[in-house]
Amino acid sequence: MYQISLAKITDLDGITDLLQANSPSQKGALTGEFPREKVAIMAASGSPVIVARRDAKVVGVLFTSPKENHTAPSVLAMLAVWPGEPDAYVYGPVCIAESERGRGLLPQLYAELLKHCANREAVLFIRNDNIGSLKAHERLNMHKVGSFILENDDYAILSNRKVSNK
Repeated sequence: MYQISLAKITDLDGITDLLQANSPSQKGALTGEFPREKVAIMAASGSPVIVARRDAKVVGVLFTSPKENHTAPSVLAMLAVWPGEPDAYVYGPVCIAESERGRGLLPQLYAELLKHCANREAVLFIRNDNIGSLKAHERLNMHKVGSFILENDDYAILSNRKVSNK
């Protein structure tokens, strides 16, 4: 049903459209806006970007990036609380088209990501009011390792590693 692979330059417009459709200005759950220029910079980080297509349309995307590449306040706040292992990477944003939610796409995106980032810790944040995303990531065996508040929003920090009194 889905074609899942590393993103290509030809996916940039579809990724931008998907992210922007789920941004705060569109009443979406993502943190921040995603104009094309920002998406192009994110995609050029050198880390895997996984995309899902259905009928040649981008319907899901999962970004990763190196920890040291970030200046966004939300990512810096997360990493101040939970920097993860030395080779950990920032997972996200992840976005699935509304029409595809509940169809098992997130586990497929994550499985493809693990082919490229095996044995490395993923560190991510999700707003605590985004219950669907929190539950979906718990099903991927991600665990809450911390939390932070930024601009009156409460965030959970998750990792794909078991917590052991770090």
